[in-house]
Amino acid sequence: MNQESVVYGYIKTANDIGASGGQASIVNRRALMHLPTQDTCALITRDMFSTPSLVTGSDSTESTIIHFGYAYKGIEYEWQLWMSRFEDLLQKMYWDSVIVQLETELSGTHTFSWYSGECDHTPGNTPLNIRCEWQHELGLHGRRV
Repeated sequence: MNQESVVYGYIKTANDIGASGGQASIVNRRALMHLPTQDTCALITRDMFSTPSLVTGSDSTESTIIHFGYAYKGIEYEWQLWMSRFEDLLQKMYWDSVIVQLETELSGTHTFSWYSGECDHTPGNTPLNIRCEWQHELGLHGRRV
């Protein structure tokens, strides 16, 4: 089956992490720019991510949010590979928390969350802590499980 699936979410980074405040933005931007382009048919491409501006000055917000999203045909059949590639990207970045939503026509909505814990994730820092929640519409009344 080739049902459409939508994947979207965000990567949240505290602006005060990294060797110096803006270092996290530079490293994260570089990790995104090293992703393949959409025309390569890769599962995760730089085109699906917003590119954050470099953080400067003390009047900036506390966090930078990198948004992403893409519509796939049946990505749930390659979900383990997608997750592996996404976690490879996360290993190269600074971040505080990450949320991924997978909406499928057949199996409902899955929410995947990564939290760095007491200190922010730094590039190469392992392991990644993940949590998954699942929602599925049932019947005509739209109850969720």
